[in-house]
Amino acid sequence: MSKFQEIADSFLKTPDLSGLPPRVRDAIRRREWANEILLRAIQLIIISIFCFIYTISPKTSPEGIFTPAPYVLATYFVLSVIGLIWGMLREPPDWSIYISIMFDFCLLYGLMISFHIQYDQPASFILKAPALLYVFIFIAIRALRFNPKYVITAGTVAIVGWAAVIYYVTRIDPGDNMLTRSYVEYLTANRILIGAEIDKILSIAFVTIILAVSVNGSSNLLATAIAEQSAADNLSRFFDTSIAKDIRSDRLMLGAGEGERRKVTIFNVDIRGFSQLSVQLEPSRVMSLLTAYRARINPIIQANGGVIDKFMGDGIMAIYGTNPQEEDNQIEVAAIRTAEQLLADFENWPKDNPDLADFEYLRIGIGIATGEVSWGAIGIGDRLEMTVIGPAVNLSAKLEKQNKALGSNCLCDRVTWDAAIEQGYEGQLAGKNVTTNVEGVNDPVDLAILTMGETAGEPIPMNKIQEIKTV
Repeated sequence: MSKFQEIADSFLKTPDLSGLPPRVRDAIRRREWANEILLRAIQLIIISIFCFIYTISPKTSPEGIFTPAPYVLATYFVLSVIGLIWGMLREPPDWSIYISIMFDFCLLYGLMISFHIQYDQPASFILKAPALLYVFIFIAIRALRFNPKYVITAGTVAIVGWAAVIYYVTRIDPGDNMLTRSYVEYLTANRILIGAEIDKILSIAFVTIILAVSVNGSSNLLATAIAEQSAADNLSRFFDTSIAKDIRSDRLMLGAGEGERRKVTIFNVDIRGFSQLSVQLEPSRVMSLLTAYRARINPIIQANGGVIDKFMGDGIMAIYGTNPQEEDNQIEVAAIRTAEQLLADFENWPKDNPDLADFEYLRIGIGIATGEVSWGAIGIGDRLEMTVIGPAVNLSAKLEKQNKALGSNCLCDRVTWDAAIEQGYEGQLAGKNVTTNVEGVNDPVDLAILTMGETAGEPIPMNKIQEIKTV
């Protein structure tokens, strides 16, 4: 397909909304309804301007001459108010929009015809009225509906109406149709130049065609944009908010097998004893607990700059440092602050939220490790998953589990703890540096056992700490 054909299709092809999800079609419908209200408000503003100009203008019509202009204006004003109120209370059906278009031009042309009667002038006086310019405004406001059929209808009614006005002007006086072939005479006297009126009709037709093509292309873009926005909103339900934002803004290109190396801090958190508790509860209660639990933890992780990588039952894995463009890249201290806030908050869960009452006798376990990882997308075909792979990922998961063996709440590798201290961390967590064996790791690991005393739940038993082999 040539570039020209692509451009032509984007503007001329009518958008097919039937294949879009119901929520997307509903979003487009609500957008069009809002634009219809705006359209009717503009109509009311236009007629209000008409009324104001008529009111302050000097009246030059002879005494005793019937002046229909105020009646036409009043009718138009009342109908515009009714239309606006109706549009705000309920979504106007298509037939009401077509009737509104008819009223627009009937009242506009009726107002123009009333001028020559009011001012006792020849009918050709109508053709010189500047009010004809409002024809283009009435066509243009129909573009707000993002549907070319309303623009085409408005343009067609405008052309037919103006043709009727020309017919009226040339036939009202059978004895003198006031036709002329002189452009000068047309401009300086009450004469009619057919060529000039054809120019007006052609201008209305071209404006209508251009607007209809533009609106049709815009409606395609609108449907695509709303569909993509809906997909992006759903994307945020499966990816962390910051990852979804990067994907939407095209800062993060997703492709299977693509990745990069980054220094990150991996944060794993799990509830001790939740698996045993879940066996005793109804499935719906288990799901309710998990939902409330994640709703409590996720904001704390995200508030400190963490990106939630995955949920694993009651376990959550988060990453700090996925955005290397951030000026403040103190990922270690951010992870430590998250641990501090979670540990301090944990004991309040049963008191603050009845859905978390079952956590009263459970404990929390956190594992933190820092290192270089491979960060990117893996998958096959259209099924992709963002993930991190590296020693720090494995160590963080093992440290989270090691809490059970040590009776601790939070373990992190020494690299992370030392970096957090260097970065100025002065929170409530205190660290005890130890070197000990960790299940699944061949060599002893330099760790920091982080405690908050009574605020972290039960203190770490001293016999457990004494059992640790310290180097």
